[in-house]
Parts: sequence; C-alpha cells; structure tokens
Amino acid sequence: MAMSAYKDLGLGLVAEHPYVPLLLFTVGLASFAKFAIKASAVFLQTFILPGTNLKKYGAGRGAWAVVTGASEGIGREFALQLAKKGFNILVTARNAAALDALVAEIESSSNVKAKAVAMDFSKLSDPSLWARFESALEPLDIGVLINNVGKSHTAPVYFAEVASQEVEDILAINVNATTRVTKIVLPGMVNRKRGLILNMGSFSGTGIPSPMLATYAGTKSFLSAFTASLAEEVKAKGVDVQCLNTYFVVSNMSKIRRANVTTPTPKDYVRSVLSKIGLPCGALWTGRPNVSTPYWSHAVIDYAMNLIGWKMLFVRYTHNLHRSIRKRYLKKLEREAKKQ
Repeated sequence: MAMSAYKDLGLGLVAEHPYVPLLLFTVGLASFAKFAIKASAVFLQTFILPGTNLKKYGAGRGAWAVVTGASEGIGREFALQLAKKGFNILVTARNAAALDALVAEIESSSNVKAKAVAMDFSKLSDPSLWARFESALEPLDIGVLINNVGKSHTAPVYFAEVASQEVEDILAINVNATTRVTKIVLPGMVNRKRGLILNMGSFSGTGIPSPMLATYAGTKSFLSAFTASLAEEVKAKGVDVQCLNTYFVVSNMSKIRRANVTTPTPKDYVRSVLSKIGLPCGALWTGRPNVSTPYWSHAVIDYAMNLIGWKMLFVRYTHNLHRSIRKRYLKKLEREAKKQ
C-alpha cells in the first residue's frame, strides 16, 4: 500500500506539473551537450588542429625572435627550434659562455643570424645592464618574444621560513624583469602590426595555488592576469599574447632528469608549443583568457582538473607533495653535511 501511494503521488505530481520532467530532461541534455562540445573541442585542439603559422610573425622573412633565459632547458630549445623555423635569434641569460655556444650552434645548423646578450635579470637597479640590453634590441625587427627567464624556490618551503633574498630574486626576475622586457619589445611590434609574445606560466599559479611555493606561484598568477590584460589591449594591433600553462618538464628547475608521460623533454615540450600557437588546448573555456596548455598530457590533466572543479582537492594534494619533497631535500642536506 505504501509503495502504491508513493507511485500515485508521483503520477499525480507529473499530471499537475507536466512541464517539470521536460524541464529536467532539457537541463540534463544541455549539460551533457556542453560537456560533449567542450571535450570534443579540447581533443581537436590538443591532438588534431594546427596552431597559427609562424610566418604570420615574420618567420623566414628576416624577423627576429628574442628568447630570455636561453642558456639551457626550455629557453635554449625555443632558440634552436625558432631558428629552424626561419627566425633570426637573440638569446639572453646570465651564462655568457653557454650563450656563445648556443649562438655558434644556431649559426652552424641554420641559415639565420644569431647574437647573444649576457644579462642578469635579477639586477633591476643596474641601468648600464638595461641600457646595453635595450640598445641591442632597438634596431631589430622582433616578431617573437619568449619570456622564458624565471626563478623558483630552491626547494618547497613555507613562506614564513623562506630566505628574504630568494623572495626578492623570484619577484625581480619573474615579474619585474619580464614586464620590463615586454615593455621594451612591445612598442615595435605594435608599430609593425605584427608580433607574438609567449609568457612562461606554470600549473603553480596559472593552474592552482601551490602551498610551499607561494612566491613563485604568485608570480605565475601575475603572468596569467598580465597576459590576459595585455592580449586584449593589443589583439587589434596584430600582436598575439599567450601564457603557457606548464606542468613538469625535464629541467634543472624541476630537478627531474628523466622524461615520462607527464614530463616531456624540453625539445618535445617546445615542439608542442610552436605547433599550437593561438589554441588554448587543455585550458579551453576554463575562465583563463589567453592561457594555453599545449603539451598533450598537460592538456589532459588541465582539462580533467577543471572538469572535476574541486580545486581544494588539488591544493591539498600539492601541499602534501611539497611537504614530502621538502623532507627529502632536508635529508639530502643532512647527508651532504655529514660527508664534509
């Protein structure tokens, strides 16, 4: 009798409100359609569709690409691959010897010009350094700027315990120097109505907050907002600006030495970036304008995280991961101290 009563009540409610089931069905269908459209678009952008052709920015036509932090890793690879695409290359970083070797390699393997400007981007208050840097860039037709220079913490650390100089260096390089370099290069791009600026973001800050990397994550969050704001200002002037949302890559900064499914080599990572210019890939429709997650496994992770939507879950996972890394780092220091 009880089940029959509930059934009759349900049928009665449907009879009194016949549009309710239709409304619920329509909402469910719309939600599924939204999911299917986004999933399909992310798949197409990440695995099939090509990005903007670099000829738009002067590849093979005498234009220059400026790459900061180019002495090793991702920056070095950007310089090599952009040279093969037909850009003349200006590389800059602190290590003059590494830059000279890179210039020699580019000129011997590619039919382009290359030059190096040694630059310590943490020294914001040295006018002679910046005057020399700006003077080197001034006569160039710059089509691409790769703002790759960056600094992270030596190891995950709580903000209350981090060395003050480390904080200052991270802010100086990741925020102030990147902004200053962009300010030097952008007016020429606007005048020529052509240009591409890629800012090196990170899952730390661009993706989610990262406990124990607070300063570093904050600078990457700044780059995301800076990129979106600047991109809207200059898109009608022919200049494209993107923030690259990057997970782990084999590098000295990540301290990862072996590639795996989620950690590509710099060569593979840069190849993916240059093939997906202008496409958000895994960052599509996530409320982060002009952010791109181009490497395929990073894109899948980015898409899945935003699909789940429970950011605190990932924040706590990151916190626990960084605590573990911190413990291993301190134990390593103890072992090295005992050997001395």
